[in-house]
Amino acid sequence: MTTGAAMRVDAEQLAGMADTRLVRRRRIGATLLNVVVALLVVAAVVELVVNPNFDWPIVARYLFDTNVLEGVLVTLELTVYAMVIGLVLGVVLAVLRQSRSGLARGAAWSYIWFFRGTPVLVQVLFWGFAASLFPRVGIGLPGGLFLVSWDTNAVVPIFAAAVLGLGLNEAAYMAEIVRGGLLSVPSGQTEAARTLGLGHAETLRFVILPQAMRVIIPPIGNQVISMLKMTSVVLVIGVADLLGSVTEIYARNYRQIALLLVASIWYLALTTLLTYGQSRLERRFGRGISRLEDDRA
Repeated sequence: MTTGAAMRVDAEQLAGMADTRLVRRRRIGATLLNVVVALLVVAAVVELVVNPNFDWPIVARYLFDTNVLEGVLVTLELTVYAMVIGLVLGVVLAVLRQSRSGLARGAAWSYIWFFRGTPVLVQVLFWGFAASLFPRVGIGLPGGLFLVSWDTNAVVPIFAAAVLGLGLNEAAYMAEIVRGGLLSVPSGQTEAARTLGLGHAETLRFVILPQAMRVIIPPIGNQVISMLKMTSVVLVIGVADLLGSVTEIYARNYRQIALLLVASIWYLALTTLLTYGQSRLERRFGRGISRLEDDRA
């Protein structure tokens, strides 16, 4: 064996030994990390089980209580109504942001600027106490001369005030999400649609929006989950949602921790279902885009 060949063999052996040491170190590090994580999980589970302050019998007693279930239903209703308002108005605002009219763009920008710049809690409170600013609403002349008028509290009850506060705030965020999705579609798609004779509305509906959905769906899913939890702020105007219901219960029995655990379990269950639905939607729209890209290739 020549000297050069011997040196190559030695180098290969050294490299193999170094790789072996590196793999062993990685395995030791991963094993230690697994052990630490497992110990922390076991400690957390043991603490949850043996600590009597969590009051699990009370949690089990109220988990499916009628008042709690009614609160869950109110929370779901608030989430659905607010998201519908937010999505519809958000699409309109996103389209206006791309309008050729400077006035329309300015109005849409001002709306987004205002509702993103003020806390949602303040907006919900504003709608809840709107009657103090406008005792009556109706049709008439400037200066408070009404031809037909109604009591503001009758027109905007507490539940409607909560929906308006959440929905109008959500529209500002939805507008930016939808606008980002629209901007992600190449401009050539619009030009191709116009070449085929499609109008602006048809291009938006049949060409732009279907392709933008891949970008829009993930953040919308996150917004739905955030809205589900954000509905808890309506407690301040007296709406008996999930958190409001458990608050009323622990105001009577003083079992705050147990009832808050009840609310947390329901929020976790609902967000888990929403997360699963979001993943299914992402998969569906992802398949459609993949097929389109395969056809182009």
